[in-house]
Amino acid sequence: MPETLTIDVADRVLTITLNRPEALNAFNAPMMRELIAAFDRADADDEVRAVIVTGAGRAFCAGADLSQGGKTFDFEARAGEADEPGRPAVGEAIGADGRIDWSHDAVRDGGGRVTLRIFSCLKPVIAAINGPAVGIGATMLLPMDIRLASENARFGFVFARRGIVPEACSSWFLPRVVGINRALEWTMSGRVFPAAEAREAGLVRDVLAPEALLPAARALAREIAENTAPVAVALTRQMMWRMLGQPHPMMAHRVDSRGIFSRGRSADVREGVTAFLEKRPPRFTDRVTDAMPEWFPWWQDPRYE
Repeated sequence: MPETLTIDVADRVLTITLNRPEALNAFNAPMMRELIAAFDRADADDEVRAVIVTGAGRAFCAGADLSQGGKTFDFEARAGEADEPGRPAVGEAIGADGRIDWSHDAVRDGGGRVTLRIFSCLKPVIAAINGPAVGIGATMLLPMDIRLASENARFGFVFARRGIVPEACSSWFLPRVVGINRALEWTMSGRVFPAAEAREAGLVRDVLAPEALLPAARALAREIAENTAPVAVALTRQMMWRMLGQPHPMMAHRVDSRGIFSRGRSADVREGVTAFLEKRPPRFTDRVTDAMPEWFPWWQDPRYE
């Protein structure tokens, strides 16, 4: 059983709740591992058609657990206690001459490991931000597809105020979500700002009354689950995110063409068109666990040029 999360599946929607309310859902190593495992579970379960992430209590996530004080981000100083099961010890990244191997797995940022897992997810991810989302609590939201916020939510990319830099791949995600000017303002000032400002900048889609937040997220998740083909959604999600970094639309054309050609031959497309013509709900049968096209993931295919 997870220590830091609760996980619920209902109506083909998997809901992940950050569940350390006494610590304002502060992020720690167990939460990192459990979030990655939860997204692994979502991708492996064909009954799960969408994922919602929210927080227990009055916060979404107040950022990194700072209970180690000034040593919080000094993983060399915390080498004995910060090592994680299955991950190389921090000391292995430091040579006998004291030089650090910056490519070593032990140097990797834990928040980045989570955001990269969310980024690679094959299911739509909806954030239901019930309260303050600060530090990693804000950056973990960025690879989620749709973000809804409570009126009680507050946001802060506070890293510079702690003497550290933005993490969790946010230097890639944040400018793409809100633009470079706003991303720099928020990260260089480190100020905490209200949900209305987050909505105005495009960080969140809607700001809702607290009691309306989860019902709105669930309604959106069900809209996807009940009306769309899972393989088409999985491909669409990856196509949209990964095209953000491409220099020319020809790269999109190549992937679009593969998608249209391969999915056009599928049972799902025949069902989708027939259901539309017969004015009935579709019954899609292709599954992401066994029906993804042979060219996926295309970004790992050396033939994709």
